[in-house]
Amino acid sequence: MQLSIAICTWNRADLMDQTLYRFRDLKIPAGVSWELLIVNNNCTDHTDEVIRRHTPHLPIRRLLETAQGLSNARNCAVAAATGEFLIWTDDDVLVEANWLTEYVAAFQQWPDAVIFGGPVRPWFEGSPPRWLERIWSRVASAYAIRDFGSDAVPLSPQVLPFGANYALRREVQARYLYDPELGRKKTGMLGGEEVTVILQMLADGHQGRWVPGAALQHYIPRTRQTTSYLRGFYQGQGEFLARQQPDTLAPRLFGKPRWLWRKTIAAVCAYQIRRLCCQPEVWIESMIQASTLWGQLLGHRVAVTPQP
Repeated sequence: MQLSIAICTWNRADLMDQTLYRFRDLKIPAGVSWELLIVNNNCTDHTDEVIRRHTPHLPIRRLLETAQGLSNARNCAVAAATGEFLIWTDDDVLVEANWLTEYVAAFQQWPDAVIFGGPVRPWFEGSPPRWLERIWSRVASAYAIRDFGSDAVPLSPQVLPFGANYALRREVQARYLYDPELGRKKTGMLGGEEVTVILQMLADGHQGRWVPGAALQHYIPRTRQTTSYLRGFYQGQGEFLARQQPDTLAPRLFGKPRWLWRKTIAAVCAYQIRRLCCQPEVWIESMIQASTLWGQLLGHRVAVTPQP
């Protein structure tokens, strides 16, 4: 069995260095050959130096994608991959030693499945702030954390893997490319490119399976252990929603739906008040709502063409 593992990276050389050191400890099942595709998406740091240092120890193929954006980098990897399966991960993870072994076992156990995904667990820089610990279960998905338990349940729109740890049958993946309008671009927080692809595959009748043993850890720096990071994440979620479900019929104010202006202003005011006088378990819901609505408001700027 031939496998391709893909990492798309932009200016995180030191983190990727740790990721690649951990890849050296992977257990490779008998009869499996593999390649590690690293897509340099216009990095300006020492990413290529890190790649060169690890190339003697890992089956790395370095690719360059000059069109900025995660979706463009993903599509570059799809075009270059040679494996029967394409396994996606990130430049800031620590894979478990049996990560690849668990995926291979799942590929063999469910030959009709096309989509696979495994647990993503937190790897904090330092100790998270107390307020974040208290609301962690509510916001874990904002940090790409995912775990559906120890059973190999079927995937569904309610049970989806995240971008740091999933695998697709390559011949099917080649028919479902990533939308360049989605996916992060440098510091932008608009995501959803992999969720859109997986949901479309499921809607078209392809099967998927959760792989509980294929676990890894995802890095959470101190700079993301903040309310400003969370606001930006949920704003990106709102922009994604606006692009997926544009409201072309509602009366507009400054080119955006009037009802959305009302809801957004009310939600932002409610969050500001609750942030001052309520516990994290209370104000986090207001923050999520306000940030998501603000993102929807921004997203409508590009998602809707003004009516003549």
